[in-house]
Amino acid sequence: MSINRVIISGNLTRDPELRSTASGLPVLGFGVAVNDRRKNQQTGEWEDYPNFIDCTMFGARAESLSRYLNKGAKVSIEGKLRWSQWEREGQKRSKIEVIVDELEFMSSREGGSGAAYTPPVPIPSAPEIDVSSSIYDEDIPF
Repeated sequence: MSINRVIISGNLTRDPELRSTASGLPVLGFGVAVNDRRKNQQTGEWEDYPNFIDCTMFGARAESLSRYLNKGAKVSIEGKLRWSQWEREGQKRSKIEVIVDELEFMSSREGGSGAAYTPPVPIPSAPEIDVSSSIYDEDIPF
């Protein structure tokens, strides 16, 4: 048995980009910065080291959330990891990204620290999408 589940909490590194596949399926792409704490061997002090994680969300929820997300927003994300490989201009490229299943806002809409309560945004339920199909390879225009 194998499990592919990831939970991250961090800040959006850029405004999300909403695109559509050739068949019209909304695709939302954004980045999340998550800090690791490590001890600096020279100073003995603890320091934060950022990790930048690409995230992708599909369907009606992606389209709805695109109106509420912006750079700097603190979010908690649950999803699964997906590794993709492609060739561009003769060079093989690959990346690991999080395919987002659930997203929760962790800060107020004014960009606060998360202490203020933000009521959940009603989001229409998304249809089940088989991301292992050829949707990603051929339909996404980027």
